[in-house]
Amino acid sequence: MNVSPAPAQWALMRSDADVAVRTGVRHIYNLEFDSASAEFQKVIVAYPHHPVGYFLDAMVDWWEISTNTRDKRMDERFLRKIDRVTSICDSILDKNENDIIGLFFKGGIIGFRGRYYVLRNEWATAALDGKRAFDLVQKCQEVAPGNRDVMLGTGIYHYFMESIPERYPAVKPLLAMLPPGDKRTGIAELKLASQSARYAATEAKVVLLQLQYGMEKNYVEALAIAQQLCADYPKNSMFKAYLGRSYVQLGNYDKMEETWREILNNCIDRKTGYDNIIAREAMYYIGLSLMQRGKYDEALTYFYKCDEFSRKLDEKPSGWMIMLNSRIGNIYDIQGKRELALTQYKKVLSWEDYYESHKYAKQFLERPYGK
Repeated sequence: MNVSPAPAQWALMRSDADVAVRTGVRHIYNLEFDSASAEFQKVIVAYPHHPVGYFLDAMVDWWEISTNTRDKRMDERFLRKIDRVTSICDSILDKNENDIIGLFFKGGIIGFRGRYYVLRNEWATAALDGKRAFDLVQKCQEVAPGNRDVMLGTGIYHYFMESIPERYPAVKPLLAMLPPGDKRTGIAELKLASQSARYAATEAKVVLLQLQYGMEKNYVEALAIAQQLCADYPKNSMFKAYLGRSYVQLGNYDKMEETWREILNNCIDRKTGYDNIIAREAMYYIGLSLMQRGKYDEALTYFYKCDEFSRKLDEKPSGWMIMLNSRIGNIYDIQGKRELALTQYKKVLSWEDYYESHKYAKQFLERPYGK
């Protein structure tokens, strides 16, 4: 195979575009979407045949979708933008199948599409995109060996191709024909990318945060990443929420309440990324913190409001509603209001069993909470 060398290893764009890209990317992670798009439009105008501007313009949509997953109005536009990037990359690769720019951006954008399909629970399509992206970034690595940006893509593939079948056994047959993954390899690659990738370092940290918190349950590591991301991008609601969640899991109630009160205030001020969904979560955790500190009436105020939000947000009782109603019953028991507590536990039993909610409700029906 005739592999053309990659000039300057990772010289993906000229210096003027590089400045606009870095500025725009910072705007993305601070959820300043209009400012980010304005920077990327400059790049598109200056370099209409280079995929970078179009790639990052699609990333703006990805982050808008990621911070408001229930709203599907942007999905079609996001997928159209991905098609545009792949078309530009294909034009480049038609001339040179080993072109580093074409390989890198095509692999990257298909990888983002795969993550989108995971978000929408379209597992088979996500797996196929993961394989396509993996093949492209592996080829990219052959052309430019040792570069850390590519490790974002390989790390995601290696980690999730092992972890997804473990977590969702039903999708295992869909992945049987694809190359196997390895979680340890995936985490190692993502860490290398987060430490020294030129363009993908922040996104690698985002993926590491999500998997360390949600999959690995490594809350100490998740907290460290969330603290760093919040320091670098203080306007990002997702990073702030993971910070608050990590404090919850580690039992740091002072920091937990402080963080979630800041989040709730941002929701009240209608800052970008702070909607009723994250406000509902904030009210639950503030209530939980108050409950742990013995401020029961104050806790009930937040739990009642959280319940009100849940009834508006969810078509059927959600995990949040189940948990908070169980907590309300616990407080009623502490306050000696046994009949009200029994009503709460019976209500929880009438709903879906969520994280052993039925087991605990039955226990509390037989014996008051705290007795």
